[in-house]
Amino acid sequence: MDIEKHKPTSDKGFFENLKPVTIPFEEGILQTLKAGDLISLTGVLFTGRDQTHRRLVALLDEGRDLPVNLQGQLLYYVGPSPAKEGQVIGAAGPTTSYRMDAYTPRLLELGLKGTLGKGSRSMPVREAMIKHGAVYFATVGGAGALLSKSIIKSELVAFEDAGPEALFRFEVENFPAVVINDLEGNDYYEMVTAERLGVKYEKTI
Repeated sequence: MDIEKHKPTSDKGFFENLKPVTIPFEEGILQTLKAGDLISLTGVLFTGRDQTHRRLVALLDEGRDLPVNLQGQLLYYVGPSPAKEGQVIGAAGPTTSYRMDAYTPRLLELGLKGTLGKGSRSMPVREAMIKHGAVYFATVGGAGALLSKSIIKSELVAFEDAGPEALFRFEVENFPAVVINDLEGNDYYEMVTAERLGVKYEKTI
């Protein structure tokens, strides 16, 4: 299956028949997730893009505490647009994940167990995820308005001056995603490529 083929044209399709997953992650749940699984996230996650990641790593370099405990958490790469009247949040589609690759291994060392964005991750990040037992998820690009319907509460946590790139706490309900990199080192994008080429999939890590 190809995530691009699951871009929703309505509230159905990609958004139906998903495996429910509670966040923060319950003990043992990540071991059950396999690359290519379509899931539905419900619970609490934190957000952050380039500026938030730079500031979090800077705090670590200075030996200071982070504004949140990332142990067992999911970090969503998103810079939401402002909410209109009656909305919890504006459009909240994913940011390209490789922009956070330089910072991700440091956060995984702190116990971060999941990241969510779009596009593939670098080999160092994939190696760090295996080492620290973390999973990478992607969600549908170009569907920010539709994805925002799954966000039921938004709270500013830190870095207010960064605007949409600030650190937010989202409460989500039935937020759709696909497992890209699982704990066994499988990569869904590579699996799809192998299928298209008609060759056997072999892990590259």
